[in-house]
Amino acid sequence: MYTPPATGPYSKELWAPEIHFLQGKWYIYFAADAGNNKDHRLWVLENTSADPLLGAWIVKGELVTPEDKWSIDGSLFEHKNQLYVIWSGWEGDVNGSQNIYIAKMKNPWTVEGKRAKISTPELQWETHGDLNNPYDVPHVYVNEGPEVLVHENKLFLIYSASGCWTDYYALGMLTANGNANLMSTASWIKSPQPVFKQSIENSVYAPGHNSFFKSPDGREDYILYHAKAGQGCGGFRSPRAQKFTWNVDGTPNFGVPVKEGEILNAPSGN
Repeated sequence: MYTPPATGPYSKELWAPEIHFLQGKWYIYFAADAGNNKDHRLWVLENTSADPLLGAWIVKGELVTPEDKWSIDGSLFEHKNQLYVIWSGWEGDVNGSQNIYIAKMKNPWTVEGKRAKISTPELQWETHGDLNNPYDVPHVYVNEGPEVLVHENKLFLIYSASGCWTDYYALGMLTANGNANLMSTASWIKSPQPVFKQSIENSVYAPGHNSFFKSPDGREDYILYHAKAGQGCGGFRSPRAQKFTWNVDGTPNFGVPVKEGEILNAPSGN
């Protein structure tokens, strides 16, 4: 599909690719650098084919985020005819914590205006992973992998918190009213507890970095995530999917991560 160049600013450490169909074209957003983590930035591929498995994926360029700081895990969503990008990034030029930022998009490859920080790792369950982290620097606290769900005129931003190299990697949630100013930090209310976390009884640890999809008939909702059994955040992680429901108050209910080998019903409409 796409092979990065041997050298250059988007040649190494390609992370978290995400595909979107926007304004009649396909786009893939990913993070990459030239071999040094501190240089991670977001990049955009474009494909004009109706079928993303056909046609050519062309590098549209860097998705330059406001202030041009370290940026990973880019995701886009549209609300009230405005395109937004959300991502995980640094406040400055030195790694201290990964925050969740939001900015408006002029088009699928261009950010406009300023960024707004809408979440920072501050709660106890968001700050596991300072010791023995793979970056070899102190105080690496993590909010990353933001994804937006829209339901009943509310926006739910689901993000991953704590270090993926720990067993405590989990999903948190920010909630905004659909009529709110999404560029205002005050519009996003953080849930005090994780909404999806490890299940010791099911031997599932560090569930996180999710996305969402619907069943073929559109009647069921599913969460796709990765998890592991305590071996760090490298190749031991495996992708997993399961159905989720909605609570009476309109918030998502992700339940408990199911154990490996459990047989699930196929999505409706197959």
